[in-house]
Amino acid sequence: MFRYFIRRLLQMIPVILGATLLIYALVFALPGDPVAAMFGSRPVNQQVAAQIRAEYNLDKPFFVQYLLFLKNAVTLDFGRTFSGQPVLSIMGRAFPVTIKLAIMAFVFEGLFGIVFGVISGLNKGKWFDSVILVLSLLLISVPTFVTGFVMQYFLGVKWHVFPVTASSNNSFLDLLMPAMVLGSASMAYIIRLTRTEVSSNRTLDYVRTARAKGMSNKNVIVRHILRNSLIPVVTYLGADLGALMGGAMISERIFNIFGVGYALYDGIYRGEQTLVVSLVTVLVFIFVICNLAVDMLYAVLDPRIRYHASQA
Repeated sequence: MFRYFIRRLLQMIPVILGATLLIYALVFALPGDPVAAMFGSRPVNQQVAAQIRAEYNLDKPFFVQYLLFLKNAVTLDFGRTFSGQPVLSIMGRAFPVTIKLAIMAFVFEGLFGIVFGVISGLNKGKWFDSVILVLSLLLISVPTFVTGFVMQYFLGVKWHVFPVTASSNNSFLDLLMPAMVLGSASMAYIIRLTRTEVSSNRTLDYVRTARAKGMSNKNVIVRHILRNSLIPVVTYLGADLGALMGGAMISERIFNIFGVGYALYDGIYRGEQTLVVSLVTVLVFIFVICNLAVDMLYAVLDPRIRYHASQA
């Protein structure tokens, strides 16, 4: 298992390098001159512009800029924005908020998705199953920003159940509705995935054998049906945790939450190349770590995977 973990850890290096190179190339290829944009409608002072380009390494070739970025990123020196703010301080303010929001959305989608999926799978074809299928299809079909505006209007403006927008302290209650919006579509996918796995596993031979041996219905569901049904669900959840952090841009814009998505949108809008690349690089790293954690969880859920992993 330890050798397998080390090998997967080493596989992360080319993935992170390739992803950061692609991101840096895309940001580098954006149209417009960020230095000229700093002057706005005023005439560009060429001497000052040259100093700014030299300070931010914009006067160097692409690969030199990329290598300098990697060298500084290893020491957690992500540079400064064009306004003079350290990128690390912006990340220090944005990431805790987005991590909190993503964890709340993760718990929401995982808890309700698995519970409703299990109940629906065990009652396949009944009225509860039909209602859950219709609601999950509705959540999948409706875009996230529409779900956000609808919930904001009814639960916030009209019924005053939750705050309309988040306050500066980003309390649990402030982030509850944005977390529900962020995790709504993923919850629908988890419901359908869990339902499919449970409904197919409950008819397999080993489940019927366990019932024939006198095992209680609760133990059959927990030890046999649920455990084997959770393997693809854990795969989806692990990949989705990283996606939740990157996909929080819509929820953060709707509810006025200063997180990674808000800072990323603002950086793209203002042409802050250093800020955009730094934020996305950290998001890629988090996504890769989440996938590594999922691979390790396989060993807990399926002994066959643990055996093959230990032999690798």
